[in-house]
Amino acid sequence: MERALKFESPSFGRRIKGMLGVDFYRLFHTPMFYIFLAIAAIIPAMVSAMTMMPDQNGNTMEPLYTNVWQIIAARKSLYVIEGIADYANMNMVFIFGGIMVSVFIGHDYRSGYVKQLFTTHPKKQDYMISKSIVCAFAMASMCITYLIGGTLGGLLVGYETKVNVGALFVAILGKMVMSLGWASLYTFLNVIFRRYFGISVASSFFFGTGILIIGAAAIVENLQLPTAFLNIFLYGASVNANLSSGIGALGICIAVSAFWAVFYNLLGSRILSKSDVY
Repeated sequence: MERALKFESPSFGRRIKGMLGVDFYRLFHTPMFYIFLAIAAIIPAMVSAMTMMPDQNGNTMEPLYTNVWQIIAARKSLYVIEGIADYANMNMVFIFGGIMVSVFIGHDYRSGYVKQLFTTHPKKQDYMISKSIVCAFAMASMCITYLIGGTLGGLLVGYETKVNVGALFVAILGKMVMSLGWASLYTFLNVIFRRYFGISVASSFFFGTGILIIGAAAIVENLQLPTAFLNIFLYGASVNANLSSGIGALGICIAVSAFWAVFYNLLGSRILSKSDVY
């Protein structure tokens, strides 16, 4: 009695699980991931320490912050920054996190991994989804090391610690949630500029700074119009997670991050399916 051979196509869940397994393995076995975790911890601690050092005349410089938690998030929603302290907080993770994503994905193309992958695994959407999730995890991890480094640095230089605990929790969690949206944007940019590593790094850095939203906010404020609509963008929602935030800000972060993650994954998958991925 003969049996007919059946070749079943793997389900979406099984495909994603396999891709995530490979990508997480690659992430955890590359020194780049740990280097960026260290950078995220060192930068806030270094900024805090440097602002307390004496200047060339022996006078102590004016502290950049007055409170430990201002290293983590701004005092309020400021789309147009009033000072460097309003900008130098956990949002910086989304700048050098973009560079990390460019290096991580760029290695796929330089090493020939992508050619091998799409020869045996033709679903382009799986690649986009897996890379977005893994890079979001990496950036959220950078937020944690930034929190540790910034808190220790602020405590060592003697900043005060008074804070609204609920608002602080919302600010930290909100920024970590935003990692998914930012990671999806950077994955999308690296798909577009996959043959031009330098441009992919530069574009990730440019969008990570939020300069477009800062410029738009300056125009809107000069026209004396409300700026709340800027929260629909990644940078706007990230800024909205601050030390004056309520639970609604976390809801905005979740919704905005999820929306742009879906948008960039769909668009990136379409671009990959219509072009030469190598």
